[in-house]
Amino acid sequence: MTTELIRDLESGALTEAIADIAEAAAAVILPYWRTGVAHRSKADDSPVTQADHEAEALILAALAERWPGVQAVGEEQAEADGKPAVLDEVFWLIDPLDGTRGFVEGREAFTVNIALIQGDAPVAGVVTAPASGLTWRSTAPGRGAAMRRFGEAWRPIKVRDRPAEGSALMSHSLTDEEAARLAARHGCTRWQGTDSSLKFCLIAEGRFDAYPRSGPTSEWDTAAGQAVLEAAGGRVLADDGGSLRYGKPGLLNGPFVAIGG
Repeated sequence: MTTELIRDLESGALTEAIADIAEAAAAVILPYWRTGVAHRSKADDSPVTQADHEAEALILAALAERWPGVQAVGEEQAEADGKPAVLDEVFWLIDPLDGTRGFVEGREAFTVNIALIQGDAPVAGVVTAPASGLTWRSTAPGRGAAMRRFGEAWRPIKVRDRPAEGSALMSHSLTDEEAARLAARHGCTRWQGTDSSLKFCLIAEGRFDAYPRSGPTSEWDTAAGQAVLEAAGGRVLADDGGSLRYGKPGLLNGPFVAIGG
């Protein structure tokens, strides 16, 4: 890790700068929203649009300019060129438009995700929701998490203590029956479906309590949200009960649960 990167991480300047980059990417994405933007299907049947490509190009260029020499893994670049065979000790994980399917369909819960991985853990992350004009970030290590509306000041956030009747967030891909069963497994009597990494951030704000995921995801789908949630006092646990880790084969996640207090 370079001296500048360490200094910026420890001071909180790193996620301040990443937040500005993510919000600049949001400005690239928004003109395509609800315009009938064309899309194509990738190998995994997920959609991709010009907005994904333009946002990722902006993010990669901005990160390379501010912190040169740090390996960056972006979803669209990995789709085009293949996932890297070797990962550095420190690298960026980027999803320029998480929730593209919902974005294409005109829904609001799509996000921009930028995370810094050290070893096998996310040590910094930013999530931006272009449609709502909100950004969440981890701050300096040990100093919590924060959110802001575009152009406004940051305010601290933290998870809530688990209420007697918890509320879960679920992927829209689940049937109502599957979602209810999965929510109950994690002690939640209510659930709501939503797209993208926004689920991690709503738990970090203290508005929900759990996000269980049984289906596969890619590491760039979860890294930034995990960094925000863990900074706010939550956890993201893999099947073995330990923290969800990164740099796995194929950059793929197994089942996990994100939880608040």
